[in-house]
Amino acid sequence: MPIKQAIILAGGFGTRLQSVVKDIPKPMAPIGRRPFLEFVLDHCLEFGIKHIILAVGYKHEIIQKHFGQSYRGMQIDYSIEVEALGTGGGILQAAQQFSEDNFLVLNGDTLFRVDLSKLVQFYEDRKADLVLALCPMQHFDRYGTVTMDSNSRIIAFQEKTFQESGNINAGVYVMRKKALIDSGLKGRFSFEKEFMEAQVQTLPFYGRVSADYFIDIGIPTDYQKAAEDLL
Repeated sequence: MPIKQAIILAGGFGTRLQSVVKDIPKPMAPIGRRPFLEFVLDHCLEFGIKHIILAVGYKHEIIQKHFGQSYRGMQIDYSIEVEALGTGGGILQAAQQFSEDNFLVLNGDTLFRVDLSKLVQFYEDRKADLVLALCPMQHFDRYGTVTMDSNSRIIAFQEKTFQESGNINAGVYVMRKKALIDSGLKGRFSFEKEFMEAQVQTLPFYGRVSADYFIDIGIPTDYQKAAEDLL
């Protein structure tokens, strides 16, 4: 797997989780005696990632104090948002620290145990600008869905609404920095709305469906489920 670098978005405030996890960034929500973010980092380590940039904002000092500059041999650096930049601005600012064009992006409050090596190979085979790891889901309304053609090229993103079944964006990407820079977007912007949805008809975006373990700790019931599953 030639891509050895990843950005993890770890700046979330976690409004819906505040009733059970207070005064810490959402990715630091404890699972037993470990922060949830460690499980995401462990997943990266499993596939040979060497360099992680944590895109942080809210109470970032807590994350920096816990992880420092390395985690189990991986180099850890930080991209600190002085003002909230949104998912797009957060990725763009963090990506400036990479010398190479291609990198992975993961969310610090979700764990999708997708095979990152296969995801990268899929990205390279299709000469994509962006590949999304998609998770099949049944009976849901918290997530939008992603529609692809017969070649796995993404053709549309649907808004959040109740669905009997569909493929959701699970928050794991492989992408080209140049594609994001060339979009001309700056400052605060939504990666999902202002980059992905705006460019889906013009840039080569692809999706790869994987039925691997997925959990999003954004609401108390799923946070509790993560604690049960991961322990």
